[in-house]
Amino acid sequence: PAQMIPSCFSSTLDQAHPGSLPSAEGDRAAGLLRTAVGRDRSVCPERCSGGLCPRKRWTAQAGKAARLRAAEEPRLGGSTFALSGDAAHNQAMVHWSGPNSSVILILTKLYDFNLGSVTESSLWRSTDYGTTYEKLNDKVGLKTVLSYLYVSPTNKRKIMLLSDPEIESSILMSNDEGATYQKYRLNFYIQSLLFHPKQEEWILAYSLDQKLYSSMDFGRKWQLMHERVTPNRFYWSVAGLDKEPDLVHMEARTADGRTHYLTCRIQECSETKRIGPFSRSIDVSSLVVQDEYIFTQVTAGGRANYYVSYRREPFAQIKLPKYSLPKDMHIISTDENQVFAAVQEWNQNDTYNLYISDTRGVYFTLALENVKSSRGLEGNIIIDLYEVAGIKGIFLANRKVDDQIKTFITYNKGRDWRLLQAPDTNLRGDPVVCQLPFCSLHLHLQLSENPYTSGSISSKQTAPGLLVATGNIGSELSYTDIGVFISSDGGNSWRQIFEEEYNVWFLDWGGALVAMKHTSMPVRHLWVSFDEGRTWSKYSFTSTPLFVDGSLVDPGIETQIMTVFGHFSLRSEWQLVKVDYKSLFGRRCNRDDYQTWHLHNQGEPCVMGERKIYKKRKPGAQCSLSWDYSQTVVSEPCVCGQGDFECDYGYERHSNNQCVPAFWFNPSSLSKDCSIGQSYLNSTGYRKIVSNNCTDGLREKYMAKMEKCPGKAPRGLRILTSDGKLVTEQGHNATFIILMEEGDLQRTNIQLDFGDGIAVSYANFSPVEDGIRHVYKSAGIFQVTAYAENSLGSDTALLFLHVVCPVEHVHLSVPFVATRNKDVNITAVVWPSQAGTLTYFWWFGNSTKPLITLESSISYTFAMEGMNTVTVQVAAGNTLIQDTKEIAVHEYFQSQLLSFSPNLDYHNPDIPEWRQDIGKVIKRALTQVTGIPDEQVLVAVFPGLPTSAELFILPYKNTTERRKSSEADLEQVVEILFNALNQNLVQFELKPGVEVIVYVTQLTLAPLVDSSTGHSSSAMLMLLSVVFVGLAVFLIYKFKRKIPWINIYAQVQHDKEQEMIGSVSQSENAPKITLSEFTDPEELMDKELDTRVMGSISTIANSESTKEIPNCTSV
Repeated sequence: PAQMIPSCFSSTLDQAHPGSLPSAEGDRAAGLLRTAVGRDRSVCPERCSGGLCPRKRWTAQAGKAARLRAAEEPRLGGSTFALSGDAAHNQAMVHWSGPNSSVILILTKLYDFNLGSVTESSLWRSTDYGTTYEKLNDKVGLKTVLSYLYVSPTNKRKIMLLSDPEIESSILMSNDEGATYQKYRLNFYIQSLLFHPKQEEWILAYSLDQKLYSSMDFGRKWQLMHERVTPNRFYWSVAGLDKEPDLVHMEARTADGRTHYLTCRIQECSETKRIGPFSRSIDVSSLVVQDEYIFTQVTAGGRANYYVSYRREPFAQIKLPKYSLPKDMHIISTDENQVFAAVQEWNQNDTYNLYISDTRGVYFTLALENVKSSRGLEGNIIIDLYEVAGIKGIFLANRKVDDQIKTFITYNKGRDWRLLQAPDTNLRGDPVVCQLPFCSLHLHLQLSENPYTSGSISSKQTAPGLLVATGNIGSELSYTDIGVFISSDGGNSWRQIFEEEYNVWFLDWGGALVAMKHTSMPVRHLWVSFDEGRTWSKYSFTSTPLFVDGSLVDPGIETQIMTVFGHFSLRSEWQLVKVDYKSLFGRRCNRDDYQTWHLHNQGEPCVMGERKIYKKRKPGAQCSLSWDYSQTVVSEPCVCGQGDFECDYGYERHSNNQCVPAFWFNPSSLSKDCSIGQSYLNSTGYRKIVSNNCTDGLREKYMAKMEKCPGKAPRGLRILTSDGKLVTEQGHNATFIILMEEGDLQRTNIQLDFGDGIAVSYANFSPVEDGIRHVYKSAGIFQVTAYAENSLGSDTALLFLHVVCPVEHVHLSVPFVATRNKDVNITAVVWPSQAGTLTYFWWFGNSTKPLITLESSISYTFAMEGMNTVTVQVAAGNTLIQDTKEIAVHEYFQSQLLSFSPNLDYHNPDIPEWRQDIGKVIKRALTQVTGIPDEQVLVAVFPGLPTSAELFILPYKNTTERRKSSEADLEQVVEILFNALNQNLVQFELKPGVEVIVYVTQLTLAPLVDSSTGHSSSAMLMLLSVVFVGLAVFLIYKFKRKIPWINIYAQVQHDKEQEMIGSVSQSENAPKITLSEFTDPEELMDKELDTRVMGSISTIANSESTKEIPNCTSV
């Protein structure tokens, strides 16, 4: 994403993980400074509305007048070179090889924002520090389109260019600083590269399809290491910590679908060679490998838990204050064996709390609350915290106080913070009225996302105590009425040097400053200061004003050359202005040109436990430093005072400056990790600030004391699952974590009963720290019990675990027609049947809230006539499946069983779709023969053989007569249908030559079904006879189908539409018995899921199902 600036030009630079292509940090790690400077002409009229763009207003006459004035001004030596033919290119990448080299490489590109790719490119090379350039397109291939340029961090002569993946996948390599190239084609598309910090030939490549490749010969050959690797989450080994230099740390998704932290060597990364240093799965994009530390995150039960490994030791859970309840956490710094972390807590939105750790990175204490945050160009979080270069322990932070952003400074790594004192006078020498704490100096602390601008604040390792920043004076930080301020004494006092925004760079190890106005208008002047910004000299660097897009200042140190790149106009070529400021330094510095500077904090000479004296060039000394210049630092330790100690974990600083335990903290809990007979460090509530070098004094009083471990009975025993869930699948590993707040971990016996008849015992906690795994062989709800016991007592913890077998299909068994205001039994048949404890959600009609049961059946009464919808959802673990059916509800109806000519059985595949279609055909045949309205007839075809069905005769919808009259009408319709069926008038053509006749099953017609009572006992006897006769017929045919040596399965057919089955009478005295009641629900499900094969069909014989039927059992 491009950041548009007012001149209608765009400057893009992304700072991210070194493995990300669009990354300034990644390029710096690879020895590459990169810029992407672009022009998007389409946005120019909009951004420069109200007239022509500034670049177009710069006329030839104005340029001539400017050149005449420039002839009278002091000018720095240099030259200008135009990159001819690249006027349309809107991005550029610049690389200067650095010390002992005069080579500069520039890659210009035309990036099409609509296509999202590079369509043109040019490669330029200079061998004279930028005086002249040679175009190398013919050496890399005239048709080759280049997208990125990389340089080996250990050998600047090794250059690698990537082609744009939209055109081809290839790399071009050079071993002579870009003079010649070799091209190699790839079978994958590179998204990012990561060079080894020590071995110049070793490279990691991340592809667009999330695969990680390695090369040990600078890209000539590549080997796949792992698939499904998380973007930007792969790291090279750290020297002195990892045993193998070719070890790679990565975050990847494994075959089980979970994300894990893995390590392997680049040539030995097969599945058997990979190691998982962290035993559990981790959250996506949470692995950070930085200096001595490795961080991961695991979310369980809705809460994020963070883990750290110090110097590759076993992982330990990070301890934040108990009720910080973090929503987000960012590792800011891991310098000097300590971790700075920004944590957004549960009640924060646009601010973060700053925490600082002990040496191992485990115990964190609060350093500063409500630090301002913002988002970068790619949506990344930016914390307003700045570490001053050259002096340890000094940080600046922007903090939100009563809805105002104020700048604070610390000299002891966050123990104490104070506001910045505003300058005494302004640029005109007038006094500045600004009284603390109501008024102070506030600074913008963002580093530049473009390495070719200075950013809003800067300091330099070689210029200790010198800070330059953009800001304002007032009650809060402002984005208007800003100026540039400088401090020469490490932030104790400040002076204003400009009233507008300027880019300021350090020259010659920080002995001089150069400034250029930050503006959308063209410029041709530089300002140079040799006295730390007290006075400035104005120089011109070009005769024609230049729209500046970036500057590269003194990368070679000894060269004393600055390169400014930009454009003379909107449509001109890239202009590279070489500025040689060597003439500003008349001589080399000698002993008389230096002075000493004593670091202090508001007059206090001891900073971070020592007095420091630096050697600095005297302000105004116009001499250059030699290449071997080093700051001479004299330091001596101070006597430890209270300011050298911060509150330990679990303690808070009160108004009397004393550290007392927080309300949630039990100081004795720190002894739980030791055993009787051993010793542990008992905190006094204070800990010495990491990297503080004080000695004696209060050190003995505040340092933790070594004490004997007290004996404690187990207390606070808990059982958790590794993923925080209380559901697991049968046959899969369930990992249990046992935690204990107090007790002797080494002398406490642990017993864990899994609830399925299996239990394990351990003599101490050591074997269970990484979790206890168990596989359940049956489904159900199991009570898991942990029991801890030592000589002083015992404790027990319980956990109820749901073990489920995944359900794959549910069939909703409902009557097709039901009587209003009478209970209807509805059943959900689940496959596989032994799936453990299931939850059923039932929706009826337009209801917005379901009825929830643990039973697969439910009784429901429908109050309204018409078609009513029934939906059931079945939940098993993370699986949720459903089925929907419709029921026709009427005040009364009649039904009749139907049978068919035997030829229909041969063509019956016995699947729901076929039965539904045949039902429609039968219904159509009945209505055509009898003339009965379509809405009065419903037909349901039963599963199984012989083919049978049930005919439902419903009352006419628009009847308004009395009930008796309507029932008489219904009897008349039944008689018409019965006569047609008995005369074999109802038939249909299944296919050419196959005529099927519909018969009345030779049983007595069932009586009228309604909501009244008083049916005769003879009817009951008649219905019982139907039951026995029907059962006999059904068993004969069922036995006929179940031939032992025929067992053919087909793919499960998920029936999403309505399938007709038999009706259910709601009359208690005269139940309606139909063929649908002869089939067991589980047997019905088998019929629904199986496909019967008729005859020897070769196409089916060649199609063998590979679907595995789960073998699930429950207890």
